[in-house]
This record gives sequence, structure tokens and C-alpha cells, in this order.
Amino acid sequence: MLNLSLALVVFLFPLAFSPGPGNMFFAANGARFGLRATLPANVGYHVATWIVTLSIGFGFAAIMSRAPVLFDVIRWVGSAYVLFLAWRFLRAGQGAEGAVAQSAGAWGGAVLLLTNPKAYLIMTVMFSQFLGQTEGQRILGVVVISTVFTLNNMVAFTAWTLVGDRIAARFRHERGARLMNRVFAGVLAAVALWMLWP
Repeated sequence: MLNLSLALVVFLFPLAFSPGPGNMFFAANGARFGLRATLPANVGYHVATWIVTLSIGFGFAAIMSRAPVLFDVIRWVGSAYVLFLAWRFLRAGQGAEGAVAQSAGAWGGAVLLLTNPKAYLIMTVMFSQFLGQTEGQRILGVVVISTVFTLNNMVAFTAWTLVGDRIAARFRHERGARLMNRVFAGVLAAVALWMLWP
């Protein structure tokens, strides 16, 4: 399983660190609220990641392939949720009086994962490529693949949160905070459209 884990990290590293819906969400939250305040959303996202990845590994992907409308529903709900977050950023002022007074929280992080169809696609591709290397140990293989995938993403998203936090340090004054909120609202709106792209 060590060789499988190393191969997975090599495969997943560029995917996890390249810009995507999750990375942009955490960079925006890191910029607005800081690393510590964004931690609950990060944990919620990755608990959901582990559970969904296990589910796909144990057959949920087959259910989704028989009901493609489910995939479309997930895609539209996810895009609407990210657009809602973009709207909140756009309306936010500096400090607690703004429309965004706190980070998304654990449930917000979980909702982002559950409504991100591109994450489901990556998970399905990952299992199709790597589950065959588990040499008859399917259950252990699914657990190892799910765990490596989750931890790899958690490291990447924490790094993106930290990048957002460091960028925000340069925009602590009111005008800078307003500009930053508008930029991240635009980024999240672009992510919402990206999630709808087939």
C-alpha cells in the first residue's frame, strides 16, 4: 500500500494545488477571515471529502452513472451556493458589521464539497486508475485511497487559505478590504460558472 500511496500523491498533487472551486473558496475565506477562523470550514469540507470518497469507492459512482440527472442537480445546487457566497462577499464591509460576519463554518465547507460535481469526477477517475493496484484488498484499498486523497487536499487547501490570509494582510484598511471583497466575489462568481461547465 505504500507504493499505492506514493503514486496517488504524485497523481493528486498537481490537481490539489492547481486553482479550482475548493482552492478559491478557501483562499477567499482565508483572505476575509484568516487561517484560524477558516479551519472549521476546512475540517467540514474534508470530513465530507473522506465520507464521499469512501462512498464512491464502495459503489456510489455506479448509482450516479444510472441517474445522470442527480449529477446535474448537484452541479446546479453547488453553483448556486458558490454564487450566494460571492454575493455575500460583494456586500461585505470591513469587520463584523459587514454582510459576511463569519467564515462558512464546518457545514458550509461540507456543503461546498457535497455540491461540487468536479470533485466527484476526480474521485471516480482516481478509483478507476488506482483501485486495481490493491491486489484483492478492495476494502483496504478504498480506505487508503480515500484517506490519501483527503489528506492531500487538506494540505493543499490549508496552503491556499494561508496564501489568502497573507494577501489580505496587505489590505487591512477599509478601502483595501472593500477592494479585496470585490475581487474575491468575482473569483467565486467565476468558480460558480466553472462548476456549471460540462
